Amino acid sequence: MTLIASINIMKKLSSKNIVSPKGFKASGIHCGLKHKKKDLAVLVSEVPASVAGVFTTNAVQAAPLKVTKEVVYTTKKMQAMIVNSGNANACTGKQRAKDAQTMQALMAEKLCIEANLVGVCSTGVIGEMMNMEPVANGINQLAPKDSLESAIDFAQAILTTDTVMKNTSYSTIVDGKEVIIAGVAKGSGMIEPNMATMLGFITTDANIESDVLQATLSDITNLTFNAITVDGDTSTNDTVVIMANGLAGNEALTPAHPDWQNFYYTLKTVAQDLAKMIAKDGEGATKLIEVEVEGAFSDEEARKIAKTVVGSPLVKTAVFGCDANWGRIIAAVGYSGAKVDPDKITIQIGGTTMVENGEPVPFSEDELIRILKMNEVKIYVSLGMGEGKGHAWGCDLTYDYVQINASYRS
Repeated sequence: MTLIASINIMKKLSSKNIVSPKGFKASGIHCGLKHKKKDLAVLVSEVPASVAGVFTTNAVQAAPLKVTKEVVYTTKKMQAMIVNSGNANACTGKQRAKDAQTMQALMAEKLCIEANLVGVCSTGVIGEMMNMEPVANGINQLAPKDSLESAIDFAQAILTTDTVMKNTSYSTIVDGKEVIIAGVAKGSGMIEPNMATMLGFITTDANIESDVLQATLSDITNLTFNAITVDGDTSTNDTVVIMANGLAGNEALTPAHPDWQNFYYTLKTVAQDLAKMIAKDGEGATKLIEVEVEGAFSDEEARKIAKTVVGSPLVKTAVFGCDANWGRIIAAVGYSGAKVDPDKITIQIGGTTMVENGEPVPFSEDELIRILKMNEVKIYVSLGMGEGKGHAWGCDLTYDYVQINASYRS
């Protein structure tokens, strides 16, 4: 089936919640790690699900990652994910491992399942001891349901400095059956992932083995979650996990399956939606910036250039200030490390050409200011050197970003 046919057979769901696929339930509550807001959540599948995950490449990793990696890479099945916000459970010595394992064991006991089927995620302040009493009490209070309200509770409980929830869901057709893929994420700062984002959870009722799912998620991550940047910092807790419980009843999916493109494109769209929402909700951000690069030597080099441009502090501040300073864009292209010929570079902002084949082109400052005032700004770069294409997403850099991060622990 062609890519166009796959797009046509995919449908965006209005409910946009993590329990849209068959057999998933969720819950989120305030347990006391934060002052008032929800801070403890659980996502549960009725049956053990195939699982895949991608994680931070930071050498300093929080204890929950090690617990979850064991489930993903060794058990290769997951039935529940317990998540807390307000404390990262990172860099707190030997106690952090005990706390993560305790969360895993308590959640397994609550659900009457094996502990090695439970993943653990934490997000929040690094270097502070986890207060386990409210966590233990909170786990007992969690009551997973398959309702929209419960899905919203989950989405709220995983947030830190986010200003909005990040949810999306789509359906497609596999073997004549409806397959649903849904996602929820949190992320607003410390977004410069390699093989992950802050926290992302994807559910599907598709039937697919864990090894195939892992290869697929890793590939899609390079095109989506790895194509965003807010501030160039990689967290100690970055995680994306997908659970596929098979309750849609389709034949097992592989790249050889006739409906493989339906599944792949839908999963990629879910991941891209979440990635763009994270970039748009960067701490203090007012605008989403998209950079599209064409004509590079390879797709990899195109993505490198796109991410360098969108991650440039000078480009980000220029977009914030509505300054059509294309010199900052071409400078970022030049220091990206990719092969470029300055005499072949063309640059556009919002469809307005500013540089063509290395030569400045007259443009209307008033028109560019109008474009740069929009909530979403697109920068296009053509290199004229090959067939490589790539995208990246980020946000502007504002006064509020400094204020938020100057008092994060306050």
